Amino acid sequence: QVQPVESGGGLVQAGGSLRLSCAASGRTFKFSNYAMGWFRQAPGGEERGFVARISWSGGSTYYAESVKGRFTISRDNTKNTVYLQMNSLKPEDTAVYYCNAVVPGSTVAAFGSWGQGTQVTVSS
Repeated sequence: QVQPVESGGGLVQAGGSLRLSCAASGRTFKFSNYAMGWFRQAPGGEERGFVARISWSGGSTYYAESVKGRFTISRDNTKNTVYLQMNSLKPEDTAVYYCNAVVPGSTVAAFGSWGQGTQVTVSS
């Protein structure tokens, strides 16, 4: 299982930027072995939706259409941390953001354990 700790959220005006961080660890979890991803759950939303994915090496990324061109996912395997740079934020990006390992080549979280998430609120 993975134990993610997300941070970096906040309140920002539309058009602004935020950078999220997620430190992921676990007793048997080796960060550099896993693709990692970001997910988000909008207010009143029932499920976490996929946002972005990065391969174990960082050499390949994939984005949801709604964030493509505005968000950038990256990782630092020496720090067991994955990042999400969010630019040109829109009110519809308002959500709690979570990270998790990702099943390779998919938009599905690899583990059922989730962190507390970090709240992102974009005002219009």
